[in-house]
Amino acid sequence: MFLKHDLDFSGRAIIDAMRATNHDQVSMVFLPICPKWRNLRKIATTHLFISQRLDASEALRLQKINELVEYAGQCSESGLPIDIGKAAFVTTLNLLSNTIFSMDLATHVSSNSQEFKDIIWTLLEEAARPNVSDFFPLVRGLDLQGVLRRATDFANKLLGIFEEIIDERLRNSNDAKDDFLGTLLKLVDNNELSLDEVKHLLVDLFTAGTDTSSSTLEWAITELLRNPKKMEKAQTELDQVFGKHGFIQESDISKLPYIQAIVKETYRLHPPAPFLIPYKAEKVVELGKFSVPKNAHVWVNVWSIGRNPSVWTNPLMFSPERFLDKELMMVHLMLAKLLHAFNWTYHGTESYKDINVEEKFGISLQKAQPLQAIALPR
Repeated sequence: MFLKHDLDFSGRAIIDAMRATNHDQVSMVFLPICPKWRNLRKIATTHLFISQRLDASEALRLQKINELVEYAGQCSESGLPIDIGKAAFVTTLNLLSNTIFSMDLATHVSSNSQEFKDIIWTLLEEAARPNVSDFFPLVRGLDLQGVLRRATDFANKLLGIFEEIIDERLRNSNDAKDDFLGTLLKLVDNNELSLDEVKHLLVDLFTAGTDTSSSTLEWAITELLRNPKKMEKAQTELDQVFGKHGFIQESDISKLPYIQAIVKETYRLHPPAPFLIPYKAEKVVELGKFSVPKNAHVWVNVWSIGRNPSVWTNPLMFSPERFLDKELMMVHLMLAKLLHAFNWTYHGTESYKDINVEEKFGISLQKAQPLQAIALPR
């Protein structure tokens, strides 16, 4: 599908939840290949995802991860369990908000991070919910399951947060900042973007860039708690490379093949986007032994691919070793720092072998029951 028929499946299947606040009309994720899509993609690649900006933000990434380790240390001293997913979400949220807005949006001890997380997760959940409006367009206007209404409510909350930040920046135009928002507002002044497009681009960036990384870290530590020998092996690698008190940086990840393998194995078992974004066939396509009709909606089941027994030996087993002989830095560094600084135990009544691994599906994949773990200084 992707290698031989990429353009044939380049269309986007617009589900009803994505019509909230007309997001499908201005979203880089859901627009078809067209001049507007090319312009948004060009802006993202030339002003945000360029190597100079990514290299310049390395110190910021390290700072936010060190704040995560410091918070884990405070919880350790107090004997309090850590909600791993929430703590990682705050870290990735503040990294992104500093890159774009030059400010934190949350702290590890505030409630606003959970509110922001709930907004994003609800949008992703509604987008993945089977909805009669997506299968029978004649009844779409009735919104029989309330999906569009709920998605609109939460999309407006997210847009409201961004509108306040943008309005504040415009009121203090003399205090110009060299961040991504500053770049976007210059493009608005030059009539290369509209303010509405800026707000919806921010929705795309925050929904894609926060929940996925934090969820992956939560799954990785969950699997390591369920497999103590794997955690011990990872900590042994860290101690051999850095000693007990060495300092880990992004450039050191290449020295940690087992940490890299753990992240890859986590992606295999718990892919951040289990069905990717829905595609649409632009014409009739012969795909394998199937004929896919024009305008068909196509969901790619990455979750199932990662558990296919014809591809993977013991597919349900968490085994990072399967990636050691084969070739998202943020997840690697967060995991390495937390494993190097602390021993981890499960905060629960059941045995570590019985840790809940039930999943809840949205556009992204989350643990149904948030992981609570105790950090003990090493």
